[in-house]
Amino acid sequence: MANNGINIGLKSYDDLFKTDEGRKTEEIKPIAIGELKPFEQQPFKVLLDESMDELVESIKQSGVLSPVVVRPHKDGGYEILSGHRRVKACEIAGIAEVPTVIKDLDDDTATILLVDSNLQRENILPSEKAFAYQMKLEAMNRRGQRTDLTCSQFGDKLEGRKSSDILAEQSGESKNQIFRYIRLTNLIDPILEMVDSKAIALNAAVELSYLGTKEQVEVHKAIESEDGAPSIEQAKKIRRFFDDGKLNPDVILSIMQEEKPEKIKITLGEDKLKKYFPKGYTKQQIEAEILRLLENAYRKKQHGMER
Repeated sequence: MANNGINIGLKSYDDLFKTDEGRKTEEIKPIAIGELKPFEQQPFKVLLDESMDELVESIKQSGVLSPVVVRPHKDGGYEILSGHRRVKACEIAGIAEVPTVIKDLDDDTATILLVDSNLQRENILPSEKAFAYQMKLEAMNRRGQRTDLTCSQFGDKLEGRKSSDILAEQSGESKNQIFRYIRLTNLIDPILEMVDSKAIALNAAVELSYLGTKEQVEVHKAIESEDGAPSIEQAKKIRRFFDDGKLNPDVILSIMQEEKPEKIKITLGEDKLKKYFPKGYTKQQIEAEILRLLENAYRKKQHGMER
């Protein structure tokens, strides 16, 4: 499990920057941990959680198996592009030097590498996706007209395609879903934190992202006073009042006090499910298979009732 954390980003790194010749000549250089600085607009959180503990223990036992990718920093030292978690784990483990690959990259190419290497991770918070997609899309748009691109994933220029179409293809998410995530960058921190903790649904949060900062603050106050987040229907209603210029604290509170429809929530832990599926099945594959089986069972039941 810890090894998965160590190898984060290698596939993206290979796809973006390494030719066959480059793989043979690439130099891995040890750099003092004090010379390594985080990427200035790093949208990914380095959490001191169980996963970090496992990574620290793995590094203590086996060392850093995958080099950190860096570029020279404008103020001296080096800026981390891929490997923020590994660097933090080395710091915790008391390791003085980290194996690195140094790349001389422009800001947009560095941003794309940073985002792609981190999106390989298994657990990504909605806020991380939001800012990461925004950063990458902006970088892709800036690079779209250049003819000296080395990123094989783009080819020459953007070949007449929209950056958002390419990003959707690369990420495996629809354009609409990508733009929903990017809308989250307009939320105030307390509400965005609620999205990360799953206290508020993504689609409801997207509706709230269209409110002004002052109105979002009032919504958050109402959430605290009512001890519950708005449903998607309530969030849409709050947005409609805002669009009509009629939203105020009393209206927000009134909407939040409306009775929510009761929802059925069933949680099945990984331990209960994994024995029924092939090893290596992803969460998405398991969910798809469960829905397929339920649909088949429902159809058989309906067929039996029609007899």
